[in-house]
Amino acid sequence: MRLSLGYPAQAAERALLLGDARRDLLPRMESILDHAELARLQAQVPKVRASDALVDYVLRLVEATRSQPQFAWGLSPRASLALLAAARAWALLAERDYVIPEDVQAVLPSVVGHRLRERADPAGHGGGSLVQWLLREVPAL
Repeated sequence: MRLSLGYPAQAAERALLLGDARRDLLPRMESILDHAELARLQAQVPKVRASDALVDYVLRLVEATRSQPQFAWGLSPRASLALLAAARAWALLAERDYVIPEDVQAVLPSVVGHRLRERADPAGHGGGSLVQWLLREVPAL
């Protein structure tokens, strides 16, 4: 999974340049979960239900990357497992015990964007446009 945090605000970057040590800021940060709560949530993720139709949607997304000519190579079974696990976690964070297509769509860019390459651009600049193609062209259910 790849996430982008973006760039810091100019004032924050200025503080970094002037020597405000990041490590000095850590003691002031408050955690939002303790280790036990994080472990509890992680244990709940596999219990979030994914219907057969939802699993078929994930399979259609993955198959499209393997069969459509614009993809340099298809997503692996490991990528499909990661996509479903991330969708389950997204659903859990939304306080649901089941996955909906919108959960898959929400995590798709972060889970597979960096794994996709356009055949015309094997250097790897096309992941985002390929994700958008998948979201637009592969029917959810």
